[in-house]
Amino acid sequence: MFSQLMFPFLLDVNNEGELHIETMSWLIILMGGCAFLALQFVDMPYGRYASSKFGFLINVKAAWFIQEIPSLAIPLYLLFINAGNKPVQLPNQLLLGMFICHYTHRSLLFPFLIRGGKPSPFIPFAMAFTFCAYNGYLQARYLIKYAVYSSNWITDPRFLTGSALWFLGLLVNLHSDQILRNLRKPGETGYKIPRGGMFQYVSSANFLGEIVEWMGFAVACWSLPSAAFAIFTFLILASRAAQHHRWYLEKFEDYPKTRMVLIPFLY
Repeated sequence: MFSQLMFPFLLDVNNEGELHIETMSWLIILMGGCAFLALQFVDMPYGRYASSKFGFLINVKAAWFIQEIPSLAIPLYLLFINAGNKPVQLPNQLLLGMFICHYTHRSLLFPFLIRGGKPSPFIPFAMAFTFCAYNGYLQARYLIKYAVYSSNWITDPRFLTGSALWFLGLLVNLHSDQILRNLRKPGETGYKIPRGGMFQYVSSANFLGEIVEWMGFAVACWSLPSAAFAIFTFLILASRAAQHHRWYLEKFEDYPKTRMVLIPFLY
């Protein structure tokens, strides 16, 4: 009953395509739960934790570009093949635009701004590529073909609140990434304590920004696929944030003891 009230489209799964979208959404939540449990026992093997035990190593810039590009290319492709069919309505365009905006930066800009990153092992790279392809298809397919919003959805409090959260999360994510990049001067490869911005409050400000971003997207979309993506993001990034926090405390004796893991003043 709760899921039907929260996501009304579940009341009317009247064709195979909608059932397919619903099944894919629940699978994302299941994958997130399984990954969350696994990451309580095994550190995510990339970046500072990278190890050749998880496959041959790939240049970090190439890995980030290749693994993220499906979340940009697939929505653009689905938009292209939809041209001439039923027009995509304005609310759907704006919501899909949020998704495309994030992955334009994540695939075409972010990888080439990395300074001194460690190579990525093949297994986590392949898993990230698979997820980006899967989720890129799910979000775009739903918004292009199945999502139905009223003509005044863009003035609905859910859309306005979600859009504001999405934009706030995007800004925090971009600013935090910039702080992390600027910790290293050209040619440097070591690690330093990040300071400034939301790093004053949490160890993983970049993850906090991304979680807020996709929570906002889920509120603005008010759909099962977007909620599944937000839940998956939280489960994965919360695990990684805890991993980072432990690492900082072990590596730096002067690490701020009042700094939280992920949620300011709480966790």
